[in-house]
Amino acid sequence: MKAVQQPVTVSLTPAGTPGRLVWAGQAYAIQGVLDQWRYGGRWWLGEVPRDCYLVQAGELVAEIHHEAGPDRWWLARVQD
Repeated sequence: MKAVQQPVTVSLTPAGTPGRLVWAGQAYAIQGVLDQWRYGGRWWLGEVPRDCYLVQAGELVAEIHHEAGPDRWWLARVQD
């Protein structure tokens, strides 16, 4: 996987899982969540907990992260 670390827009499904991802002006429909986990953050560095998802969006396999406090989504990594 290649590190990206760029902000993205994510729309949720009615069930509350990621359903659509917009990255670099391109929209990707998410067909499935392959894995999900909660990262607690390095509190001693001021990081807040975040929800992480590994998603399949067409040919794109991506790891996206969500911080609830500032409601911020970003693309952490893509499969290369």
